[in-house]
Amino acid sequence: MSSPSDASSLPAALAEIREDFLALPERERLQLLLEFANELPDLPERYASAPGLLERIEECQSPVRAFAEVDDDGVVHFFATAPAEAPTTRGFASILAQGLSGLTVQEVLDVPDDFPMSIGLTRAVSPLRIGGMNGMLTRAKRQVREQVAARP
Repeated sequence: MSSPSDASSLPAALAEIREDFLALPERERLQLLLEFANELPDLPERYASAPGLLERIEECQSPVRAFAEVDDDGVVHFFATAPAEAPTTRGFASILAQGLSGLTVQEVLDVPDDFPMSIGLTRAVSPLRIGGMNGMLTRAKRQVREQVAARP
């Protein structure tokens, strides 16, 4: 069950990202988000050549697709694609790709549902855009749960 976001309830990578945003004055947080947009990891070939394997994030106005994959060791890898002309959404996808990848299943499931609201961008970007990041996180958790449930 998710509780309100605070530094102690977040995995280290997400806690560091959150701290980086909150350490900046509000007017500079959007610039950091744009820096994340430029750091969205490339898709592995198996997804780049078959983007339909990634799930469409309906909450995003831009065509965003994402998938949280659980490997044989129980480590999660979050992959996403977002167009360059949607830098805010691309930045949110990058935050999750960098913050969720490498976590255990339980660590991903324990990420507070309100994490997108906790990074200090609610006044810098529209609620609709924050909702897109919420959609990505919600889907990632659901995809992780489905993969774990499908294992023998």
